[in-house]
Amino acid sequence: MENVEEEVGKVVEQARELQEAGASLLWKLSGEERSLRQKANSLDSSVRRIGSVINSLLSQKLLDPKLADKLEQDLERARCIAIDGDAAVFLPPKYQGRFLRMFLGPINVRASRKDVQLKVKEEYNSYRDRTAFLFLLFPLTLLTLRSWIWEGCLPAFPVQLYQAWLLFLYTGLALRENILRSNGSDIRPWWIYHHYCAMAMALVSITWEVRGQPNCTQKQRGVELFLQWAMMQGVAMLLQNRYQRQRLYTRIALGKANRMDVVWGETSGVDGQLWVLCPILFLMQAFEAYVGLLLLKTAFSGVVSEWQIIFCGILLVFMAVGNFINTVQTLNAKSRFKEKMKRTKSKQEL
Repeated sequence: MENVEEEVGKVVEQARELQEAGASLLWKLSGEERSLRQKANSLDSSVRRIGSVINSLLSQKLLDPKLADKLEQDLERARCIAIDGDAAVFLPPKYQGRFLRMFLGPINVRASRKDVQLKVKEEYNSYRDRTAFLFLLFPLTLLTLRSWIWEGCLPAFPVQLYQAWLLFLYTGLALRENILRSNGSDIRPWWIYHHYCAMAMALVSITWEVRGQPNCTQKQRGVELFLQWAMMQGVAMLLQNRYQRQRLYTRIALGKANRMDVVWGETSGVDGQLWVLCPILFLMQAFEAYVGLLLLKTAFSGVVSEWQIIFCGILLVFMAVGNFINTVQTLNAKSRFKEKMKRTKSKQEL
């Protein structure tokens, strides 16, 4: 009996010692973390301030352009080291938008460890790879069954099931991209806004009545073209995932991108790959605008005059124009970057 009481007393004493040691360690770590956060904030402010000073001196022609290029490259290298290393978690957190707060509430989604951030990024890339195949396979299956089994007339349920899957897909992409941006990934805001528009279109199109006979071919022409466009988008996504990821690995190795960046934006494919990718992207954007205009024509001509047709048509045209502008901006930025690299290379050779 006495032995049991002694053992219980020892366990209680060990628990108290463990509690005191844990509290002391957490207090010490909290103080060190505050110190590191202050240093990280100071470094971030210094990088921004020096960048502004260089731009100001360059605009006033008080600084040699070649020296300014070298200073900007060194400053960018320092920024990449800071945001891509283990100290990145101590940098000021990026703004967490309303979309995340709407789905997840007021919680911090910034990972405290770099390996967790990289795992989130790799999961996002895997999600894009999987959905690219489904983006190609799902509409291809519907169009094949339409010709072989359904006698040229799509039933309503498979089309609505496809639209529900699109809503799930774009919601997942938007959530993942917002989380990646909170963790330091450089994603163009347009792609996130594009997925918001696609979510709205998928939600509205679920209520779109898919009519059958009579005149099934004429009434479902917009659905057919939309499925064909989805197949083209699946092909483009596969090419983007392959080509852009290769280019991103190269940019990370050269210190021109951080490991949390994904395959959007200026990480487009290399020269030979762009000759394949860009025509497909522009063709897909033109076809997207054509489908949108066709839906508007179908609605205003009185063939199918539902409001969902008008809404989806306007959204498709808007997204096509936005995609075209963003692609052109990306190519221009890539061209300017190449010219800058050529000047730097020429200077090194001299």
